[in-house]
Amino acid sequence: MALSEDKLSKIHADARIEFNAIQSAQKDERQQCLDDRRFYSIAGAQWEGKLGEQFENKPKFEVNKIHLAVIRIINEYRNNRITVDFISKDGAKDDELADVCDGLYRADELDSSADEAYDNAFEEGVGGGFGAWRLRAEYEDEDDDENEQQRIRIEPIYDADSCVFFDLGAKRQDKSDAKKCYVLSSMSVDAYIEEYDDDPTSWPKEVDSTEFDWSTPDVVYTAELYCVERNKETVHIYKTLDGEELRYTDSDFKNDDELLPMLEATAAKKLREKKVTRQRVHKYIMSGGGILEDCGYVAGKYIPIIPYYGKRWFVDNVERCMGHVRLAKDVQRLKNMQLSKLGEISGQSTIEKPILSPEQIAGHENMWAEDNIKDYPYLLINPTTDANDNPVAIAPTAYTKPPQIPPALAALLQITEQDISDLLGNQQAGEEITSNISSETVELIQTRLDMQTFIYMSNMAKAVKRSGEVWLEMARDLLVERNRKMKVVGKQGEIDNIILGEPKLADDGSTEYSNDLTKARHDVTASVGPSSSSKRSATVRALTGMMRITTDPETAQVLSSMVMMNMEGEGIEDVRDFFRQKLIKMGVVKPTKQEAADLMEALQNQPKDPNAEYLEAAAGAEEARAAKARADSVLALAKSEETQAKTMETLAGIDRDDQEAVLKLAEALRDAVQPEPAQPVQQGENVSEEL
Repeated sequence: MALSEDKLSKIHADARIEFNAIQSAQKDERQQCLDDRRFYSIAGAQWEGKLGEQFENKPKFEVNKIHLAVIRIINEYRNNRITVDFISKDGAKDDELADVCDGLYRADELDSSADEAYDNAFEEGVGGGFGAWRLRAEYEDEDDDENEQQRIRIEPIYDADSCVFFDLGAKRQDKSDAKKCYVLSSMSVDAYIEEYDDDPTSWPKEVDSTEFDWSTPDVVYTAELYCVERNKETVHIYKTLDGEELRYTDSDFKNDDELLPMLEATAAKKLREKKVTRQRVHKYIMSGGGILEDCGYVAGKYIPIIPYYGKRWFVDNVERCMGHVRLAKDVQRLKNMQLSKLGEISGQSTIEKPILSPEQIAGHENMWAEDNIKDYPYLLINPTTDANDNPVAIAPTAYTKPPQIPPALAALLQITEQDISDLLGNQQAGEEITSNISSETVELIQTRLDMQTFIYMSNMAKAVKRSGEVWLEMARDLLVERNRKMKVVGKQGEIDNIILGEPKLADDGSTEYSNDLTKARHDVTASVGPSSSSKRSATVRALTGMMRITTDPETAQVLSSMVMMNMEGEGIEDVRDFFRQKLIKMGVVKPTKQEAADLMEALQNQPKDPNAEYLEAAAGAEEARAAKARADSVLALAKSEETQAKTMETLAGIDRDDQEAVLKLAEALRDAVQPEPAQPVQQGENVSEEL
């Protein structure tokens, strides 16, 4: 439902005041984040500011060691991707719906190139301290007006430290407690006027009085505003004649006038009511002049903006963050200053030069000037005479001295180098590989380096976990179509597909729907281990170590197959697939639906072994004989019971004395005709028949 102009104006006024407060509180911190990213990534940025002015006409060299340290952390993350894992809330291990969510999330990551979003956020967080990405719903085929199916896309947000702001009341690192979020965008004045048909010069004057200027002569800012709304409503639970419980809210009855008469006509009985609080996220597009667009509610119940912090804490009730650069900036500047000074000294001549009077080199100036290039065997000077015109040999007045490196500069260079190693981590120990040390020692050295940067990986895992939580709520709203075929991606990258809401018959005879994401209520986890090497390589090393201690041939075969399945290399995909199929046949690896269908088809088409057919036929014959014997026994027992019943009927019509005589006669006959031990029922039957 569209909001009135007065309500939109009120929302815009409140948002403008709130954003001004957020900008005032976080402006300095966010500016430092931006400066840090420029410092390590842009050539010449390390000389920006007062320091560059002091070296205006002097050499300004950069030996950017911070850049190498940041790239090493980024490479370690890219070598160890983090993804989410959906698990059952009750701890059930075999939760098929959780596996479906895992596959769908990985498929969305693949289709939307989520690696770019993750990498950008991680790099901005490690470099400056803050990064972010967003989740957005879009149509699968925007050109098909009849196809309304949507998927979730994971997209990067560039320069997040300059454009993503949450309300000041949000204290959680993942901003799950945020009530507002602003995502700024900038465009030229002409582009803004063309897109929104709004002239920034017509905005109210009080807009310019805020600290943040929404409009400049060159740039106009707009913002995506996400507002969390919590509304209480009543849920009405009805029970149909077949026992199914249906839930409807007040808005359902308000939007559908035929709903209540339909429930009454079908004799649905109202069981109870429940008060619940619903959370939705309302999205607006705003500028300094007003609300440009009311986008309505977004999918899910969470703000779809995922923040990532390199290092984060609260000081003086202000959120502060930094990356791997800030603490090393001063020592990096000092290093550049020393090297620049050393280069300036080294550029000066190291040869002692004579100091002569102008009369001595008059006419020979070019020879003296070109000596450092042409290297003359000797140089000429004019003879000098005394007052009597007698030649006089006059030595040069003095000699220049070659430049010398100040002892303090040499000592300071060593101290600076040690400081850089302490702040950024001693990378040399991890990068130098000696031939006579074991692989375990190398791994221990690398692990020690990883601990210096583990905080960045751990914080990234928190951000990815939040991304999974937001995705799950969006999926519950978007992926609701029955019989919709969707792609999923397995843990090893294998491609498969599922059908959403596929009807099937339950054990009690009722109809239920498989892969129903509206019922997906799962916990989300994201873990990260030591980042010394890739997970596949670590798995191969662990499996190889286990093969040395196992004595069971079958276990060794399983371990060797798992090693081959986890090997990395170009052109090895077919080999990995072969060993995966081998493990599936052995029952070690759980197959996908497609793999299970292929395996079943292969078993059906496989020719039977003659020996197996003979044994199967023999077993069938024996089973038939056993069945016949069981049938004969049942028949004999039935006849015996029938004879006994007739005997009792006969005895019922005889007097007591006659009954005793008959019983004695029967006992005598039974003793005379003793039954065979193997066939007691049949002989007893003969006795009864004679009676």
